[in-house]
Amino acid sequence: IPHRLALKQGINSCYLVDDTYNNDLAGLGIALDFLNQQPLGKEKVLILSDIQQSSGSIASLYQLVSERIRSYGIDRFIGVGDEIARYQQVFPTGSHFFKSTGELLNWLGKNHFENQVILVKGAREFAFEHVVQSLLKKHHGTVLEISLDALAGNLNYYKQQLPGNTKIMAMVKAFAYGSGTHEIGNLLQYHGVDYLGVAYADEGVDLRNHGIHTPIMVMNASPDNFEQLVEFQLEPEIYSLDMLSLYQDFCRSRGVNTNIHIKIDTGMHRLGLDDSEIEDLAKQLSVYPLPIASVFSHLAAADDPDQREFSEQQYQRFNRSALRLEELTGQTFFKHILNSAGILHFPQFHLDMVRLGIGLYGIGPDKLRSISSLMTTISQIKELKAGETIGYDRRGQLTRNSKIATIAIGYADGFDRRFGNGVGKVLIGDQLAPVIGNVCMDMTMVDVTDCQARVGDQVIIFNHQLTVQDLADSIGTIPYELLTRISERVKRVYYLE
Repeated sequence: IPHRLALKQGINSCYLVDDTYNNDLAGLGIALDFLNQQPLGKEKVLILSDIQQSSGSIASLYQLVSERIRSYGIDRFIGVGDEIARYQQVFPTGSHFFKSTGELLNWLGKNHFENQVILVKGAREFAFEHVVQSLLKKHHGTVLEISLDALAGNLNYYKQQLPGNTKIMAMVKAFAYGSGTHEIGNLLQYHGVDYLGVAYADEGVDLRNHGIHTPIMVMNASPDNFEQLVEFQLEPEIYSLDMLSLYQDFCRSRGVNTNIHIKIDTGMHRLGLDDSEIEDLAKQLSVYPLPIASVFSHLAAADDPDQREFSEQQYQRFNRSALRLEELTGQTFFKHILNSAGILHFPQFHLDMVRLGIGLYGIGPDKLRSISSLMTTISQIKELKAGETIGYDRRGQLTRNSKIATIAIGYADGFDRRFGNGVGKVLIGDQLAPVIGNVCMDMTMVDVTDCQARVGDQVIIFNHQLTVQDLADSIGTIPYELLTRISERVKRVYYLE
């Protein structure tokens, strides 16, 4: 069994916690702890089989199980097996019991689950994988697996680089770099990050709607979503005097006073106020004061040692502007300028807070673990003669008799067209298979002549062996682009090892 616990998307806005490997009391506690790490604002359901790996009194065992159900706030309990049914009187009122998995599956076919998080835990002989399958949201065969252990490990690695009083803002913009915004947000909240950062208000609203209460900074707020900012307690980045004026007018009209974050442009020249505007900024804030949660800037080349002098100049500009604003407004606020690379390369600039982005997802030093693996399956294999052509525009030319496999991924899933015509390679078993012809919207053809391959075999697009950095290098881009392009139609599975 490759994964002990996995979080999967279910039918009707449900989530499934799949733990169908074994069933004992200690394992039940671990699974319930994992369930409670998912504050998705959903009703909690537990489907549990007879517990076969236990010692002592059976009556005492099920009394303990019942007590755990109550202590973990389980809203709905379903028991499967002759033994657990004999002790149903100790379980909460309204619980359901079935003698076999077949009876349960028949009942599931007639009953509706919606907007719930369902823990499915059973001994192997109960074959609860069929229960999980019946409740899963149906997707095609391409899956992005995300290791929550690796994510937590990367977070802890960066924590160890920081002084104890430096806070962390974890960036979950762009669907958490392709990994799933609220699923990743839940884990980061559980591990106590101080802030979450998103690009747009809609991302912040999604986090709030899934039970995230950690403070959230919105980097690209606009007048269209000022109402959302206030309603969902989201804190906007203010990057110009005009933007500040519009937000002040809105807050004044609503009689509210919400946190803001001031962006200073120190050389990135993307968004932000110039240091020459600090005096005007302070004057404008004196007219209708808003609490400043933080003042920040962004290093343009934190990971380039040749640009170290420029990065240090950026810090000096930022520090001068932040201190001046503090003096003029009389407010104290967090100061931050470092991204993932900056945390490691400029420890003298850690200040009050850092912004942890791509490093959290495993891109960076060798000590980090890649958190995700993208994989698909072989749909069909054809044996073709030399001289045949493959795919659109006949771009794939066969120079020998070949076996060509069609795999269930295309550019609509995020597999870039630039991987076509031999540029990209996928991993089948322990062998690399080159892409042949153009990448299609939903499918891609690869040459498996030299591979041991069969229909249905797993195909690795990237993992810890064939890394997303390798793929990015092959087409002259960066891992950010490949990760954030993975389509939302690709099923995400979150697991603990």
